[in-house]
Amino acid sequence: MGIPGYFIVEALRNLFKKRATILYPYREVGRIHVPEGLRGRISFDREKCIGCQLCSRVCPAKAIQIIEDEKGKRPVFLIYRCIYCGQCADVCPRKAITLTKTFENIALRKEDLVVR
Repeated sequence: MGIPGYFIVEALRNLFKKRATILYPYREVGRIHVPEGLRGRISFDREKCIGCQLCSRVCPAKAIQIIEDEKGKRPVFLIYRCIYCGQCADVCPRKAITLTKTFENIALRKEDLVVR
């Protein structure tokens, strides 16, 4: 049984077209388009935090733990559990939590995916 003619025609038509993908992550990293409104990795500013704990209450993934340090209570973000919903950033009254445009979260150990 041979290959039908329409498969050959389609293969020849696409053989010389410009590719639709980019060679990420090895080359063409600068060509990545990051859209507006992307909810990426969490950024936390300890100086703005007042320790209200609202962020941990609204987190549906339970990715925020509250710890006590020398300045009072503060959140610790478990990125490996985060679903990037952005509710923590929305509810923060002092805007101490923001979502960046960093979408790469690569680590060999899950302990490395923690924002303190």
